[in-house]
Amino acid sequence: MTSSLDISLKLVRKGREHSFTLDVEFTAKPGITILFGPSGSGKSTILQTIAGLQLPDSGHIRLGEESWFSGSKAGLVPPEKRGVAYLFQSLALFPHMSALRNVCYGMSQKTPKEQQEARASELLTRVGVAHLSKRKPPTFSGGEAQRVALARALAMNPRVLLLDEPFSALDRELRISLASLVMELVEELQIPALQVTHNHAEAATMGSRILLMRTGKVIDDGDFAAVFGEIDSYR
Repeated sequence: MTSSLDISLKLVRKGREHSFTLDVEFTAKPGITILFGPSGSGKSTILQTIAGLQLPDSGHIRLGEESWFSGSKAGLVPPEKRGVAYLFQSLALFPHMSALRNVCYGMSQKTPKEQQEARASELLTRVGVAHLSKRKPPTFSGGEAQRVALARALAMNPRVLLLDEPFSALDRELRISLASLVMELVEELQIPALQVTHNHAEAATMGSRILLMRTGKVIDDGDFAAVFGEIDSYR
C-alpha cells in the first residue's frame, strides 16, 4: 500500500544578525519531489523536520493516516520509528566499518546476522559495489561512497527517502548513473522521496514535481516545464 507524505510546517529561528521563518504546506505522493532554491531557503530544514531531527513550532507531518507530528511534543513519533532513510550530502558513513557492516547498520537488530549480511550483499551488488564489501570508507572513491550510502539507506526498507544534494560532488557520468538508479528504486518501492538539488538538469530528469523555494516559502509548484519553462533553455 502506497502512502503520501502530508506536510504543514512553521518554524521560526532567531539569530543575532537575522531570523528565519519556514512556512510551507504540501503533499508529496510516491515518486520524487524536488526541493529547488538558493541556499538558506529552507530545503534542508524541511528534510530535517520530516526525519525528526528538528522540531517545528507548529503544523503537522503525516504519512498516510499515521501522524508523526501534530503541533506539539505530545504524540511526537521519534526519528527511529518513522522509517525514514536520509542520504546526507556528507554521506555519514562510519569510517571504522566495512561497506558490508555500514549497510547492515540500517537494518533491524532483531534480524539474524546471516540474513542481514545476505541482504547487505544483495544491495551492494545492486548498486554496483559488491567488490567493496570488506573495505572501509577511507579507501572508497566519491562515487563508491555514494553507492554504499545509498545501499545503506535502502537496507531499512524505508517508507520515505530523503536526499540532500546526494550527487553534488560527482562528475556528470556518475551523476547520471546514480540518478537513474535512484529513480528506478523509488519507482520499485513506490514511496515518497524528497530530493534537494541546485542542478537544473537533475531536477528536470528526476523530479515528477518541483517545489521552488525562496526565504522559507514555496513560491511555485509544478513539473519542470511549468516552473522553469522549456528544458532547452537550461542546457
